[in-house]
Amino acid sequence: MTRLNGIIDGLERGIPVFGTFASPEPTAAIALRDTGYDAVLFEAEHKPWDPPQLRDALQYLLDRREVHAAEELAPATTPLVRVPPNGAELSQWHAKQALDLGAYGVVWPHVDTVEEARNAVAACRYPGRGDHGPAGLRGDSPAWAARYWGVPNAEYYRRADVWPLAPDGEILVGLMIESVRAVRNLDAILRDVAGIGFVMIGEGDLSQELDLPRQYEHPAVMEHKRQILDVCAGHGVAVAHPHVTAGNVDRVVDDGYRLLFTAPVVSHPGLDRGRKITGRS
Repeated sequence: MTRLNGIIDGLERGIPVFGTFASPEPTAAIALRDTGYDAVLFEAEHKPWDPPQLRDALQYLLDRREVHAAEELAPATTPLVRVPPNGAELSQWHAKQALDLGAYGVVWPHVDTVEEARNAVAACRYPGRGDHGPAGLRGDSPAWAARYWGVPNAEYYRRADVWPLAPDGEILVGLMIESVRAVRNLDAILRDVAGIGFVMIGEGDLSQELDLPRQYEHPAVMEHKRQILDVCAGHGVAVAHPHVTAGNVDRVVDDGYRLLFTAPVVSHPGLDRGRKITGRS
């Protein structure tokens, strides 16, 4: 089975995945199409949550000529969505709408506890798939997402589960770990909740809590990031870095980050530098 989710494909093959952030609106999506990114995280936590705009952004991310020339259905740039609610709000409808529009994964901000992580995974699964891992809570409306993926509804059902809990699943659940409490609970989260595709460090909010706003290189901030990397490595879970630049990409790769997100597409020196040092074409 050919992978539809290029991020999962990269993680399974052990190669770095390069991504960027973008506003969930068509202009930003069009600007992404020729940049060479593997992934885009449509940012709706700090941008307006506007499902029609997000729907259009997902559509404009696709290039008809590229689709025609490709030998597979997988998009060149895999879209994820960061939803607005913090993990403690236990919101499920934002994830449901993002997935129903065709997103290949959901990133949840401020997940601090096992309960919040379990809710994040459950919200991205259909009911009836709780024989292992969190029981699904996602509502049933697959037509738009199946059309976006380019598969029949029945095939969408088979593939629309969370990876790696479902080995053939094409949906990623990402957790933002961005508080001291979350760092302390991370081992329990990854031990007790199956289906977490990756963890993204939230060094902005973490540095705020440490009273070191945006001092990402401060030893106290670096120590908490190191703890996240070590715990995730122990559980075999990939870690994403949200602030990759040409100046830090060497260390970011050496530290063990597997998903490298740069600033928005206006400029991405970290992308070219990262591909060079990792040998990725």
